[in-house]
Amino acid sequence: MNRVRFDARWILRIVFCGLSLGPSQQLLAADRPNAVLYSDDFDQGLGQWFAEQVTGGTVVARERALVIEDVGGTSLWFRHRLTAPVEISYEAEVVMTGGPHDRLSDLNCFWMAQDPAQPNGTLPTGRSGRFPDYDALLTYYVGYGGNKNSTTRFRRYDGTAERPLLPEHDLREQRFLLEPNHVYHIKLVVRGGTAEFWRDGEKIFSYLDPQPLSEGYFAFRTVRSHLVIHHFKVSRPAAVP
Repeated sequence: MNRVRFDARWILRIVFCGLSLGPSQQLLAADRPNAVLYSDDFDQGLGQWFAEQVTGGTVVARERALVIEDVGGTSLWFRHRLTAPVEISYEAEVVMTGGPHDRLSDLNCFWMAQDPAQPNGTLPTGRSGRFPDYDALLTYYVGYGGNKNSTTRFRRYDGTAERPLLPEHDLREQRFLLEPNHVYHIKLVVRGGTAEFWRDGEKIFSYLDPQPLSEGYFAFRTVRSHLVIHHFKVSRPAAVP
């Protein structure tokens, strides 16, 4: 009987120690390659999102999809602050079926966005949804199929209205522009001081930042278009071979 009680006490101690190590183990797990940090299949509403949108547009979660119909500018912010290394992925379609908001343009995004005028670490909100309102951000930005689907550009905003653009980040070939009703697989990666934009498994932009943005927020960005988004996920990047 004594031996049984002794064994039971040790079992309880082992269980207790295991429970006490739980948060540390979870922290380590979150830092592993491919670990999923957040996800949204848009079946529970829009609780993880904050919309800045010009009056007249809509943002809804419907049939396990995020649907944006815009008339003058939308930035839809993911409420969680992200830290590098990080990978953001989703599927996105620019809908062209003859609807009132259908326009083949502007499948855009901000990532690692910060507002120097706001307290450190806070969501950079307080804007109308119009594009010039975002000039003061520090952020990575891709305007995919912008300017009426004539350009695809990467910018590293520097907190001024300059919005610097390197020549190699200004793409105008047809293969870099939008196709109607095509489901794009988009991936954004920040690691080792480098920001990357991937489309359908192809790396379109890679920028080694001399002043890397290692934390900040993500937003879908568009203007006068109809977007459908599926399978949003934030994870740690895969290990580099």
